[in-house]
Amino acid sequence: MPVEIKELIIRAVLQEDQKKSSMNDDHNKDNIVQECVTQVLKILKKKNRR
Repeated sequence: MPVEIKELIIRAVLQEDQKKSSMNDDHNKDNIVQECVTQVLKILKKKNRR
């Protein structure tokens, strides 16, 4: 019997160092978000192949 996921909740906590500049922080956050999106898309693609 297949299992259907109707809701997916992703939570993340980012801790910022006050020593870093805000421009560098924004770039790091963008990289983290992009990596998360990439991983989720890989998981969904793998799930759809089944």
